[in-house]
Amino acid sequence: MTRTDFTDYKPGDYGKKRIRPTDWLNAYVFKWSAEKSEKEKKKTIKGFVPTICISRKIGVGALEIADILAQKLGLKVIDREILEHMARDTALAQKTIGLFDERYPGMMSELTAMIFNEKSFVLSDYYKLLAKSVIALSTQEPSIFVGRGIHLILPREHVLAIRLISSDEFRINRLARIMKTTEAEAKKRMAVIDKEQRDFFKDVYQKKDASPYEFDMVINMDYIGEPQRAADIVALAFERKFDL
Repeated sequence: MTRTDFTDYKPGDYGKKRIRPTDWLNAYVFKWSAEKSEKEKKKTIKGFVPTICISRKIGVGALEIADILAQKLGLKVIDREILEHMARDTALAQKTIGLFDERYPGMMSELTAMIFNEKSFVLSDYYKLLAKSVIALSTQEPSIFVGRGIHLILPREHVLAIRLISSDEFRINRLARIMKTTEAEAKKRMAVIDKEQRDFFKDVYQKKDASPYEFDMVINMDYIGEPQRAADIVALAFERKFDL
């Protein structure tokens, strides 16, 4: 039986049950709050840590590849849902940023000033909160960000920026399998999500599309095929770029 109600499909979904963004972020905040040792209290931050940022067209399998990478490299995955939730839940974002400020007084102001001075984006309240949230998350431990153009926020020298692309046929076929619906219905849903993505990048970054020159590597899933293969390529590039 095919599905006709496909509006509940979330970008990045590939059938794996994921923790709710609220639960993920609350657990992360709790972890920070629970670290009471003198060693942690005296810990000083040295700056941004190596980070993987994955940009993609919806349907290429980016989140699946990120999950494989996370297991392979021992990183945490921060996906579009988590980022959107944090940028819109002002109270939770401010709590996270507040904990960061307590640990590293003055560091958030220093890092945001550096980033905002280098960027030409319109600094809306949404963007400022998104950027501060990303900084708080990315300076703690190596991470994998999926979506929302995070490679455009973080200092480029600390980022392995990956762009995943494919033909529309590849994306439609994959979405139809995941959504258990027809290719025609998957195509309709893909068009809606693509428009949402274009609108986001236009509003936040004043960009129509992602230039290949923004990235360390562009991977065409039409020719790589398996998510595991793509993850192996990205893992090797990550280790080589940062001498890990």
